[in-house]
Amino acid sequence: MLLRLAASVLALAALNVTIQAQAPDPRLLSERWEARWIRAAGQTGPGVYLFRRAVDLPSRPERFLVHVSADQRYQLFVNGRRMAAGPARGDLDHWRFDTVDLAPALRPGRNVVAAIVWHFGAHAPMAQVSHQPGFVLQGDGEAARALNTGQGWKAAVEPAWTPLPLDRARVFHQYFAAGAGERIDGARRHWGWERPEYDDSAWPAAEVIGIAAPRGARDSPSRWFLVPRNIPLMEETPERLTAVVRAEGTSVPAGVLEGNAEWTIPPNTRATALLDRGMLTTAYPEIVMHGGAGARVTVTYAEALYGRGEGGRPEKGHRDEVTGKTIAGLQDVFLPDGGRDRLFEPLWWRTFRYVEIAVETGDEPLTIDDIRARFTAYPAVQKARFSSSDPLLQRIFDTGWRTVRLCSHETFMDTPYWEQLQYIGDTRIQALVTLYMTGDDRLVKNAIELFNQSRMPDGLTQSRYPTDLPQIIPPFSLFWIGMQHDLWWYSGDKEFARRFLDANRGVLAWFEARLAPSGLLGRMEWWSFADWIDGWPHGEPPQLESGESVILSLQFAIALREAAALEDAVGSVTVAARYRALAREIAAAARRLAWDEQRGLLADTPAKALFSQHANILAVLADVVPQDQQRDLMTKVLEDPSLTQATYYFRFYLFRALGKAGLADRYLDELGPWKTMLDLGLTTWAEKPEPTRSDSHAWSAHPTLDLLAIVAGITPATPGFGRVWVRPHLGELSELDAAVPTPRGEVSVSYTRKGDALEATVVLPEGVTGTIAWRETIRPLESGRQTVLLR
Repeated sequence: MLLRLAASVLALAALNVTIQAQAPDPRLLSERWEARWIRAAGQTGPGVYLFRRAVDLPSRPERFLVHVSADQRYQLFVNGRRMAAGPARGDLDHWRFDTVDLAPALRPGRNVVAAIVWHFGAHAPMAQVSHQPGFVLQGDGEAARALNTGQGWKAAVEPAWTPLPLDRARVFHQYFAAGAGERIDGARRHWGWERPEYDDSAWPAAEVIGIAAPRGARDSPSRWFLVPRNIPLMEETPERLTAVVRAEGTSVPAGVLEGNAEWTIPPNTRATALLDRGMLTTAYPEIVMHGGAGARVTVTYAEALYGRGEGGRPEKGHRDEVTGKTIAGLQDVFLPDGGRDRLFEPLWWRTFRYVEIAVETGDEPLTIDDIRARFTAYPAVQKARFSSSDPLLQRIFDTGWRTVRLCSHETFMDTPYWEQLQYIGDTRIQALVTLYMTGDDRLVKNAIELFNQSRMPDGLTQSRYPTDLPQIIPPFSLFWIGMQHDLWWYSGDKEFARRFLDANRGVLAWFEARLAPSGLLGRMEWWSFADWIDGWPHGEPPQLESGESVILSLQFAIALREAAALEDAVGSVTVAARYRALAREIAAAARRLAWDEQRGLLADTPAKALFSQHANILAVLADVVPQDQQRDLMTKVLEDPSLTQATYYFRFYLFRALGKAGLADRYLDELGPWKTMLDLGLTTWAEKPEPTRSDSHAWSAHPTLDLLAIVAGITPATPGFGRVWVRPHLGELSELDAAVPTPRGEVSVSYTRKGDALEATVVLPEGVTGTIAWRETIRPLESGRQTVLLR
């Protein structure tokens, strides 16, 4: 029975992967729907709710589309098979609905379509916007319209689920915004409710609560403005934990983690098992059990284990070490009811490397039949490749991609464990890695659109979105413009870029209104975060009392230049010229007020008391110093330890400045922080140097991009890769092979040292030309495959 159940669940996971979102009927985007929003009768507050509807079919259809959404989230089942989960996160003005083909799970005769909908209210993740509990399903076509929500649907409260708020002491009072754990009481659960044979005769009719209509429909009295999903359904792939680290109270038989042995905990016993996935993951944990009425199973998830450091401070240390360490973090609680084949899983996925299962049995033994998981993330497909004569670079490349994958779901996320929020500063870097690794721009465009939808009346975007708690970091609005520029330069998509011109002008007008008479930005409202520097309160760079900051001012100047390029391409050349002129004025003011001739460095403020890598990185990127002086300046940035040092995040801009200054050959020497993280056993990149809160922060993943764009040297020379620059910076490498997907096809390179020369083989897509440059040699490249010897 156990093996049959395991195979069945794995088959359901595989089915969910194969079903893709379908294009909706155009009428759904302009007219009221026939379906109505429904809820369990009288239930207006947080809870978990079940919906069912039967439909008779004369035969199995080839196509059977439905359009479905819920507040806050749903899982949709057909005849017991899970078909989809959603909706993709957005806001009330852009509430996503999913279009799903149910035909693969339908059969002749009676079929049951069912949905579980949950609304955790104040205990939901901060990224979850919400109105009230509700569910809607609209059929597409005459047969499918029989399923329209309204009359005929039944609904029940699922009392088994309650939120389990995080005890903040369990994360040492660090910032946590990813939502609550879940308490699931098996004795109160509607087991088998999603299957056709379940008896729902005692269920009351669902209550209609309002009209369903798309955004922009005439006379639409609904707070949910429906828009179609614009990204694919999330990937779900079975995976296994890899090791039992330790056990107390009972032994864990070999084979439990492979699903071919049982673990029985005797009556009136306390037992724990600490399990290791071997690497960080984002997954739905699944525990199959039987018996154990009156038991309590507590599952704790953690990125890393904690020991005690100096003064008793919690310290992670080497992530592989477990001796003397304990687990702390988010928890779920399962209360078995004594039944057989009970599958316990939370409604939302968890982030973990380590999992502790703590069991307290009552008078009945509990048997755990299987412990497994379903990996989930945005269904990204890696198309880029990288290998070289230094195997450590492969580990850095792969670790960065794993980090970005775990931070990519229905939106990009800063950290999947701690926050699950899409921040602009993080997302800009994640987006570029994603484009270079996959060529898939859908999640990138989704992010740009969501930040546009977050804009405040004064013109600024919010710093993170979607969210139920607004936060404003003005410099992040500038990076949002940079994101648009990055996407346009990679993809060449002018139509998408054109959509945000007015919004960009509003952002830049906000900053321009705050220029001081000095020519630098003056005092700004909100939070001017720049980097997590220990000496910078709240990560804000040094400023004068009047507000002047060279770092913040130069970020504005760079955004003006990026906006000007977009204006030249799809907007107004007059506006572009004005932006460039203003950028030059700000750069000149920074040089005039903050350049220290004695040190040959740009100070953080006109007071010239503090100096950082940050100000001088931006001085290069904004051309505060002439091009012929930038190499010397960046050499000082790398070699002067008295400068405030950039952390992992801001080193993204450090590496851009190295390239601009002609020092990209020093790039590989600057990967020490990432090698240190690998030496500490991390399997994803951390938020900042130790001690770090987050072990999974994709803003630190830019070396994966850099190995392709800087070391392999593959970059667009014109928007959309119509022409390509190939400029390798190999350091001491003797061999390298790499490829990047582009909108015009794959660009691949292969390099081999031949004494003092470099043999380069480059393959360009049809119709694409380019230039290769190494040291002082520059050669033209044509479409197709070509091998050149460079000296």
